[in-house]
Amino acid sequence: MAIMNQITELRRLASPAPRPQCIVFDGPTLWMGSLGTERLYEIDRATWSVRRDWPTPGKPWGLTCIGPELRLVCGQGEDDDRSIRRFVPATGFDPAFAITCPASSGSQLGWDGKNLHLNQWHRQRVLALAADGTILRSYDVPHQICGQVIVDGVIHVVSTDVEESNEYLLTRIDPVTGATTDLARIPFPARGLAFDGKDFWTSYREKHEIVCFARP
Repeated sequence: MAIMNQITELRRLASPAPRPQCIVFDGPTLWMGSLGTERLYEIDRATWSVRRDWPTPGKPWGLTCIGPELRLVCGQGEDDDRSIRRFVPATGFDPAFAITCPASSGSQLGWDGKNLHLNQWHRQRVLALAADGTILRSYDVPHQICGQVIVDGVIHVVSTDVEESNEYLLTRIDPVTGATTDLARIPFPARGLAFDGKDFWTSYREKHEIVCFARP
C-alpha cells in the first residue's frame, strides 16, 4: 500500500472479554461487544474494569451511541442475517425494536447527530440510513470496511484490501463530496473504531486487545 505514515500507538490493553469486535465511547465509558461471549460490556475507562454486561440478541458486529442510547448491529441465524437493535442502559435491549439491514448485510455503525451510517464490508460502501432503514445516501470506498466512527461530522473507517493481511488503513470520507483519503496505516487486522474526544481506539480482535492510537 502506498502509504507513508503509520498510526502512533498510545496504549494497548487486554480486552475484558475475548474477541472484542465493536467499540464506542460515551463520555468516560467504553462500550464493547464481544464475539467470544456474545455480550455487551460497559467498561470504566479509568479503572479498565467492567461495570455491567448483557447478553446480545445475536453476534455483536457494530455499535454506536445515539445520545443516552446505543444501536447495535446483530447477526442472527445460520446465515448471520444482520439487523440494528436498540439498547438502553437502564433497561437493556428493546425486544420490539429491530431494523433489518439493507440486503441483511452490514457491520459497523456511525452516528452523525441525525442519521445512522452503516458500512457493508465486501460491498465497500457506507450507507446513510433513515429511521426506518431506508438508504438515503451511499458512499463508495476503495477498500473493504471493518470499522467506523464519525468525528466532527466526518466519517472515518478502518479499511483493508486483503482481510487476511496486516495491512489495514484509517480512511476518511468527506460526507459532502464522498471523496476518500487514506490517513495512516494500521499494522494489524483491526476491527471497530471509536473516538474518545482526542484519540482513536480499535480492537485487535484475535489477540483479545483494545488499542488506542493518536489522531493523525
